[in-house]
Amino acid sequence: MTSNVAEFKSGDGEAGEDVGGVAGKRLLSFFERIERLEEEKAALAEDIKEVFAEAKAAGFEVKIMRRIMKLRKMEVEKRQEEDELLNLYMAAIGME
Repeated sequence: MTSNVAEFKSGDGEAGEDVGGVAGKRLLSFFERIERLEEEKAALAEDIKEVFAEAKAAGFEVKIMRRIMKLRKMEVEKRQEEDELLNLYMAAIGME
């Protein structure tokens, strides 16, 4: 199998060939799809960053917004459990 990797690295053979029982074209299509999705993800991350910058410019606290976004994704029971533990731990160290 090492020789197949060496062939690929050296440029011998065609991209997408079946090598050592591996369906090259199918595997290559997976990589290409993932790379395309990674590009889309990067573009979306940039869009999200711009929205947070806009909110900050409007006077909103981005750190708090991010925390609320995290809480909105949680189920109510999970959020309540986390709040209870937070309050318990704070009381245990004298913060309440």
